[in-house]
Amino acid sequence: MRRFEPTLMALGGLLLAAVVIGWLRFGGLGDPPVASPENLAESMGPSADDDEYARVTGPVPLVFPEDHGAHPDYRTEWWYFVGNVTAEDGRDYGFQLTLFRSALAPEDPDKASDWTTRQAWMGHFAVTDIEAGEHRARERYQRGALGLAGATVRPVRIWLDDWEALSEDPEHLFPLRLRASEPDQGIAIDLRLDDLKGHVLHGDQGYSRKGAEPGNASRYYAFTRLTADGELRFDDRNAEVSGSAWLDREWSTSALDAGQQGWDWFALQLDDGRDLVVYRIRRDDGSVDPHSKGLLVDPDGNSEVLGVDDFNLTPQRHWQSPQTGSRYPVEWSVQVPDADLDLTVTARVDAQEMPTTVRYWEGSVSVRGSDTGVGYLEMTGY
Repeated sequence: MRRFEPTLMALGGLLLAAVVIGWLRFGGLGDPPVASPENLAESMGPSADDDEYARVTGPVPLVFPEDHGAHPDYRTEWWYFVGNVTAEDGRDYGFQLTLFRSALAPEDPDKASDWTTRQAWMGHFAVTDIEAGEHRARERYQRGALGLAGATVRPVRIWLDDWEALSEDPEHLFPLRLRASEPDQGIAIDLRLDDLKGHVLHGDQGYSRKGAEPGNASRYYAFTRLTADGELRFDDRNAEVSGSAWLDREWSTSALDAGQQGWDWFALQLDDGRDLVVYRIRRDDGSVDPHSKGLLVDPDGNSEVLGVDDFNLTPQRHWQSPQTGSRYPVEWSVQVPDADLDLTVTARVDAQEMPTTVRYWEGSVSVRGSDTGVGYLEMTGY
């Protein structure tokens, strides 16, 4: 949900570029502004100029590979990769690489220079060393100009500086190479991802309502079961790794209604071959928003949409961030009665809060109970 609309993640959306648009528009000098959780919903909710952008107001067929690329006439968009991998020595790691695009204006500006652009880009990259209990992350911003950041098709390539997702086949998204490096954090990934199930559509054929207004919605599809093989670095450990990954794709102009505070988003890969994504949108009064939803994907890639009454999410244990004071539920009961799922989802490392412009929790989790597995959890608005 990955984002200020459940994706995923997925944060695990979370497109936060709206809070730094002024920073990018006026030169990007110094540090980007700090944003609080309270203004996150405002930045992702309706605004006065929404009608000047394209809106997601109903289902339309997706067209590939074009829809793997950018949709610049919408305000926000993201490519959200998360995964769990194991080194040859048995050491486990989690990773996240998210690339966000945000439109600064509904139309292209008069081109005064090669730096001129109406697109801002942001990236989040993180690696968690499960055994060491360490989580490291970095945030970047860039203009969509001079080749500094952008998205293309044939082949699909999405990049921000040297962070990139690049397809090996000009007509298909997969196989795809995912690369990111942050030397001062001692983390890097160079992974080859391949698809096992095909894409699935959230909501009504990819039209994912997040609020009461028809336009408070996203176009949302996902690849819920990817293989991940390649290299990962954490400090002086350079490891050959293999495991699984997940990709969430969303774009929209407005997502949230007034009174929606945050969300909890689960992307779970079960050992019986099923994949489960469920998210609850929390309202200011503590209630669960009726637009909370989910998706259950069987081993063959067939999917079933879950409504808010089809699953239960109950916090079991909390962790408080020493940096922000935010208190996050890091162990949950996840139940889908009609699918015979009664799961306990637990953070593999409690301290996986993202040290980004707007703080949120995004990290690797384990699954036990009626089935076992791994996954990723995103929590915002705490």
